[in-house]
Amino acid sequence: MTKKPDRLTGRATLVNALGLHARSAAKIATAAKAARAGVRLKRGDSEADATSVIDILTLACPAGETLEFIIEDPEDYDILKNLLDLVNNGFGEKQ
Repeated sequence: MTKKPDRLTGRATLVNALGLHARSAAKIATAAKAARAGVRLKRGDSEADATSVIDILTLACPAGETLEFIIEDPEDYDILKNLLDLVNNGFGEKQ
């Protein structure tokens, strides 16, 4: 029998020129709010609640920074994929 992971994690690098700003933080928060359980965003040793725009902005992430998403419920794989796609696609901003 295979045990399910306790949580999911994924990393992505900010490719948009402005890094993590209010609009991009709002997109992350909106996507994270669809999760069944907690979603955290990590930059280095700092961590934030990914459903809170203010918490996300406190991480002060410039372009080129690598972010790690931590999803508490393994059933929220689609949420993790959406979050990683948002970052990898530069939040739909013109480059």
